[in-house]
Amino acid sequence: MIHEEEPRWLNDRERGAWMRLVAVLELLPSTIDAQLRHDSGLTYTEYYALAMISETPQRRVQMKRLATLTNTTLPRLSRVISGLEKAGFVAREPNEHDARATDVVLNDAGMAALVAAAPGHVTKVRELVFDPLTEKQIDGLIRLSDAWLDVLDPERKMVRSAEAWPDKESCS
Repeated sequence: MIHEEEPRWLNDRERGAWMRLVAVLELLPSTIDAQLRHDSGLTYTEYYALAMISETPQRRVQMKRLATLTNTTLPRLSRVISGLEKAGFVAREPNEHDARATDVVLNDAGMAALVAAAPGHVTKVRELVFDPLTEKQIDGLIRLSDAWLDVLDPERKMVRSAEAWPDKESCS
């Protein structure tokens, strides 16, 4: 794409804000992932998939819906679920209502792994993200994130809050 007009360059303040955001985007995911790998042997994506499945009725959810709940693509999710299957935490089963669809079912071993990993994970998230902030700053973080998501995800496909977690009608 060719731009004929001069770009609106970032000023020093904007550049500083951008550099800070980039640093957070690099450091936060890797730090969370490292904690989970160290404490539980799970990656962050594996943990998040298990957590989202655990919130569904009968701990069962259609792959397509799980991709939405985990904010990931179906191909990436498929690789993650394959690893969780090998670990003995989930199983893929045909969807009862749609022969073309596949469900992921969280078994007792997967639930136990999630329950064991959750305390360390939430402690690290609280330590890194919420403890340094005031209540007012948390409200600001929500507003900032929503503003970015309104541009990045105008169709609101990504999960933004617990209210968007699985409902009984869309899980199977």
